[in-house]
Amino acid sequence: MYETSYHRASSVDEAAALFAKGSDSKYLAGGHTLIPVMKQRLAAPSDVIDLARIKDLVGIEASSDTLTIKAATTYFDIMHSADVKRSIPAIAYLTSVLGDPAVRHRGTIGGSIANNDPAADFPAALLALGATVKTNKRSISADDFFKGLFTTALEDGEIITQVAFPVPAKAGYAKMRHPASRFALTGVFVARTKAGDVRVAATGASENGVMRVPAIEAALKANWSAAALDSIKISAGGLLTDIHGSAAYRANLIKVMAQRAVAEAG
Repeated sequence: MYETSYHRASSVDEAAALFAKGSDSKYLAGGHTLIPVMKQRLAAPSDVIDLARIKDLVGIEASSDTLTIKAATTYFDIMHSADVKRSIPAIAYLTSVLGDPAVRHRGTIGGSIANNDPAADFPAALLALGATVKTNKRSISADDFFKGLFTTALEDGEIITQVAFPVPAKAGYAKMRHPASRFALTGVFVARTKAGDVRVAATGASENGVMRVPAIEAALKANWSAAALDSIKISAGGLLTDIHGSAAYRANLIKVMAQRAVAEAG
């Protein structure tokens, strides 16, 4: 690793100020992406600003309409939160199949969505639930937040502070896990709003990262059941082909995982 200056910020304002002072600063959340790429010398930040100890970035709040998860809240705390299990149990389930115990104890929701790995789980939850990402500068809808592979709407130095999820009538998540990394070969999050609208998002499948699936949304809005998807065919166009599976394989996985997610949602 190259020489770097480590800072443990105590507030969001302090973290932003430290970031601005560095010539090539990076924020550190759970560290599961930044630290490995630094070890491989693929990144050499002048300053690393640790956000994990900022109290205002940790915690979960729930009302009848909204579940709010602050950015530095770990997957472990999300998975075991009574508020999450009561408001949106599909999010608690998603964290339980995310990574391994080491990842779940250190990884954070803010770090996940800021990195926007194309096979990460939480981007699918945000997109399907129509969540709002709140930062130290503004609020960004999930539809506008994810811009492509490892790319988001965040400006340089902007800090995610929390994510607000509208509480749905029903929601479910299912994924085919890579046996080693536990990332999603394909994962699908389905949600039906209290107003009756349906949103469906897939991760791990597209060449451009997390994506909505309009064909499945339309079918489930007409008939919320796994059987409603029996005749649906997902186009392989724009889907990922790699050593783990072809685009056609992932197209089929989107359908199968969506059916399992609907069954999970009930």
